[in-house]
Amino acid sequence: MVVHAEIRMVHRGGSKINFREPVITHDSRFLLCAAGESVNVYSTSTEEYVHDLQGHTDLVTGVVLNPSNHLQVYSCSADGTVRLWDFTDAILIKTFIIGYPIYSIYVSEKHGGVVFLVVPMANYKSSELFQLVAVHLPHSGDQEVEARELSAVLCDVSHHPGAASFGREGEYIAAVKGLQLEVFFFKKQKSYRFSLKSGMKKGAKNAFTCVSCHPKEDCIATGHEDGKIRMWRNFNQKKEYTYSTLHWHHGAVNTLCFTPEGTNLLSGGIESVLVHWHYTQENQKDFLPRLGAAITHIAVSPDGSLFCTSHSDNKITIIQSCVKVSAVIQGLVKGDGVWTNLIIDPRSKALVLNGKPGHLQFYSLHHDKQLYNLDIVQQEYIHEEGLDQFEVVKAAFDARGDWLATVEERRKKGAELEINLKLWAYDELTQSFVLNTTVTAPHEDRITAMFFSPSPETTMLVTTSLDGHFKAWLLADHSDANAEGFWACDFVGGYHLLKPGCCSFSADGSLLSVGFQEVVTVWSPASWELLTTLSQPPGAIRDLCFGRLSCSKYLLGASTKNQLCCWNLLTCSLEWSTPMDVSLLQTDPLSENIAAFCSQSGSSDLFVFKPSEPRPLYSQKALCTGKVQHAVFAPRDQMLESCEERTQWLNRSQLYFLTQHMDLLTFSTKTEEDRLLASSKQLMVDDSVAVTPFYLLLGKHRGQQLEKQEALTNPMAERTQLPQGSIAIKELLHTPAHVLPSASFLCAMFVRSLLISSSSAREEKEHEEGEMEREKEEEDSEGEADPRLGESATWGHPEEFGAPALTKAQERELRKVRTFDHSWLSSLLDC
Repeated sequence: MVVHAEIRMVHRGGSKINFREPVITHDSRFLLCAAGESVNVYSTSTEEYVHDLQGHTDLVTGVVLNPSNHLQVYSCSADGTVRLWDFTDAILIKTFIIGYPIYSIYVSEKHGGVVFLVVPMANYKSSELFQLVAVHLPHSGDQEVEARELSAVLCDVSHHPGAASFGREGEYIAAVKGLQLEVFFFKKQKSYRFSLKSGMKKGAKNAFTCVSCHPKEDCIATGHEDGKIRMWRNFNQKKEYTYSTLHWHHGAVNTLCFTPEGTNLLSGGIESVLVHWHYTQENQKDFLPRLGAAITHIAVSPDGSLFCTSHSDNKITIIQSCVKVSAVIQGLVKGDGVWTNLIIDPRSKALVLNGKPGHLQFYSLHHDKQLYNLDIVQQEYIHEEGLDQFEVVKAAFDARGDWLATVEERRKKGAELEINLKLWAYDELTQSFVLNTTVTAPHEDRITAMFFSPSPETTMLVTTSLDGHFKAWLLADHSDANAEGFWACDFVGGYHLLKPGCCSFSADGSLLSVGFQEVVTVWSPASWELLTTLSQPPGAIRDLCFGRLSCSKYLLGASTKNQLCCWNLLTCSLEWSTPMDVSLLQTDPLSENIAAFCSQSGSSDLFVFKPSEPRPLYSQKALCTGKVQHAVFAPRDQMLESCEERTQWLNRSQLYFLTQHMDLLTFSTKTEEDRLLASSKQLMVDDSVAVTPFYLLLGKHRGQQLEKQEALTNPMAERTQLPQGSIAIKELLHTPAHVLPSASFLCAMFVRSLLISSSSAREEKEHEEGEMEREKEEEDSEGEADPRLGESATWGHPEEFGAPALTKAQERELRKVRTFDHSWLSSLLDC
């Protein structure tokens, strides 16, 4: 095995930002959300990613604001730690080691220095029983502090973060699980339990799904699977409790949230509608519909000015007081599956794959954000289980990115399969794809593969199907020169009634290989002549790819019987084969390299090799759990200059792959990461300071503007440069405010640094006098050398003729021009 420490597997975006409830800061400027093993910070006004908080070694399971400091947040993780951050500067302040996997975190202003965590009741991750514990965070100057003294508050609780909530400014905490509501009063140190019947009559489902407590009064709102909301009161005694019922949602209530003053209750579910209930008038409600996907979480800013909703399509919507959507933060959409594989758009270099139902998403790998969605099905999606609706199952681009081909299908119970093949043309005006041709029922059975020919001479698309045929589609010119061309079937091929499962074009488009079960056929697209057949029993061929550049004479195929075969097309013979359970073959379009993902012992291994060389360039065992079935080589914008042979396969392209948990990973070299880290630090030092009045007074940009203005108006009046660029001033501007001394202490020192010393003033005066003497001597010498200069005295001053006055610098330049020898010009004119 060839393992190289210089190459690292890293996470490159695509994290689930809807995994936990987001947090809006006190000033409503930033939004924080858990994203994999880090916490992402976004701007609420621009939707832009600001930075992330990195330090956890496992999945981040919760983020909450520090009640005692509005510039800090707590985060918890399955790595068993709680970390305190300064989120404005992305600084890790302290790490509290709990020692148990943490699934949720809660804080209350009334309980200072205490966090409430949901941890397993047993000391292992697979436990299905959880408890709510209180942890007193010790005061220590160390960076890492152990906080292993846990006091149990509630036992047998749900690990879902929406299943517990503080009420009445932290006097009690309510938790729901199954059909039971439990309320614990801290002052009494006593809990009350309330149960509901299963309620299966008339389709009712009374199980609790979420809970939210009123911040000022004794009222608890609970959501249920049947779409009802119950408002509980008088729950401080066992028997005299009451509740009222609100009902609008037709599906389960996914989340509930009271506004900070308790005047309104917000609810959301599968309907993609934010419901705004008035607390004092429960029958009155407002709606914000068509939010795009099912609502999973709702959060409100501490001042109540902003709401935000998390959605099932990995999106966060920021809303201004339940009136209008002000911003949308869209992550990589992770649906039920990726049927289209991973594709790179040749134009935008974006990653293209299945997005929300019936759409393709174009996702920027460099900025970790969605560029746009392309509606393929063009039908309204109905959010209801059990409905058979069209899904996009195949997609392909041509080499230039001018054409996009998609396949959508729908199979109804007891009915035939519906298939549509659509060809989309790129429109320069709208900068998007426009539907050009729709082919209904292009095949009689499911389409298994689809590829464009890379040949620049013709625009051709090939599809293979389980109906036993492959078809070639050509772009035909229309008789009207002003109309666009249309697509038509040019050839239908087959081989002994076998079912084709895969196909591939050679790099120049001169050959087409189609895998018919155990037989590989090679065709000439120019004449559709069957050139040769290749076979290597046993097992059906499930993946084919041609070599590129110097390895273009090779054809590789992976079989279902754990065999990877390589044929030499010049001799039409088997070059080599090896026993490997290859789940995916992926070729690099810019080099000879081929990546093979192999499945073994419940995990995936990676081998990167050239077909002409027996030794792999790179290999890594146990890459991830499960099978890797989707990967792509993305061309780099700037080629790496790595001279080491073991990392050269990453110079031109970067390999991305998707795990079974829908995590997007890639490979990076240490030098590349160091370069990116250095550039990000430089940007942080230079441009991260906010443009405040204080910064405008001292910042370098303002100083440069003042210097330019002084040079234009009075170039001789050079002043001593103020120390705005000194190290002390930079430290003052970049150091977090909470660790700086008081302003009164800094004021005197700062003012003294701005004063100009007497010695420097004397030196400046002497320098000016010397300049004036030298100018006077130059004027006298010029007057003696050129007597014509005396005539200028009769011209008068330029102000008399409306001309602007000349500065001293401009006068000196004019004198230099007058004294310059122009004799060479007269010699040219004489010639």
